Amino acid sequence: MIKTDLVIIGGGAAGLSAALAASDANLNILIIERELILGGILNQCIHNGFGLHMFKEELTGPEYAMRYIDELQHKNIEVLLGTTVIDITKPDDFMLTVTSEKDGYQHITSRSVIIASGCYERTRGAIQIPGERPKGIMPAGSAQRYLNMDGYLVGKNIFILGSGDIGLIMARRMTLEGAKVLGVAEIMPYSNGLTRNIVQCLDDFDIPLFLSHTITDIKGKDVLEKITIQKVNERFEPIEGTEREFEVDTLLLSIGLIPDVTLFDSLKMEKSDITKSAIVNQHLMSSVDGLFICGNALHVHDLVDWVSEEGEKAGKYAKAYILSDEKQSREHLKVNPGAKIRYVVPQLIDYSHLNEPVTLSFRTTEKMIAGTFKVYQNNQVIMTKKAKYIAPAEMENIILQPDDFISFDPITVILEEAL
Repeated sequence: MIKTDLVIIGGGAAGLSAALAASDANLNILIIERELILGGILNQCIHNGFGLHMFKEELTGPEYAMRYIDELQHKNIEVLLGTTVIDITKPDDFMLTVTSEKDGYQHITSRSVIIASGCYERTRGAIQIPGERPKGIMPAGSAQRYLNMDGYLVGKNIFILGSGDIGLIMARRMTLEGAKVLGVAEIMPYSNGLTRNIVQCLDDFDIPLFLSHTITDIKGKDVLEKITIQKVNERFEPIEGTEREFEVDTLLLSIGLIPDVTLFDSLKMEKSDITKSAIVNQHLMSSVDGLFICGNALHVHDLVDWVSEEGEKAGKYAKAYILSDEKQSREHLKVNPGAKIRYVVPQLIDYSHLNEPVTLSFRTTEKMIAGTFKVYQNNQVIMTKKAKYIAPAEMENIILQPDDFISFDPITVILEEAL
């Protein structure tokens, strides 16, 4: 039996930054990582563009991870690599069951847990693409791992469904490796990736982006041979007469990410239907006392710098929780998404501990040139923020000071288009 104060599940950007922020001479901290090396998905992201906010310079994914890993060497933080958490309960303290090839089954008790397990890719089964079931269809992230870590090019004639950032980056990467990327289809009327990735990964390589299009047929007896795309209407129904065929041997799916938290359903934490993860307060604590969640395990971020920043917050608040032994308040006010806002995190604010600024992170449902975000409480506007080039693919945020709140009633975030 291993006894510790804080267990961090996941050794990627969120988990590493959380561990460093929680580091304390009086705490025993343990990181559990299922891979054989720390760094998470950063290890397969060999392109640059990371670290501009956190380190004020452009780094590749592995370089970004090494900044945290190097700092970790100087801290009293234990690490279990190649270890998977297979069960977690909370009779009093948390009880984790883990397994590894080296040590077999082990039990770990901890006073607090931070979930920093990242997210996983949606697959073909999640969207039920019609057609045959040949080889050659895979998530874009899997293709990225095969190419960047194993040196294996998965195909020569590629089509990509979905305009998520991993798919866009792989369009460029596959092209640079000699493959032909015939196009990217996106069912929405706007891209779901960052604007810079549209420009650098598609426009710069003359790769067409088919907005308001989806795949309506797949052909191939044993391996993928051909796909058909069609334009869709406002109800996402295929429009007759808009069919286009492409001869391809590989279809990459970049159709969304889902927080990897299903293992923790046994803890009965309250979850959001939108983010598919836990409902948290401004301290990133879930409805389970002592259970914190951060990074892509909480909601999908568009920049790893924001993942690290959120990890730092989780580490800071978990540390304060353990050292104070203070139970979580149940006096929360709700944070609601209003007009043109898809979701807001945190969803709750513990107003009995409202002694520092609260950052609301959220995504919009619409793309617009300019607009104004407003925060309402008791039918009064308590905060406004103007923004330009607003898009669902890019995270927005508003910082509220404790004095901005005028009551203990719920608050609502809305977006209004500039006239």
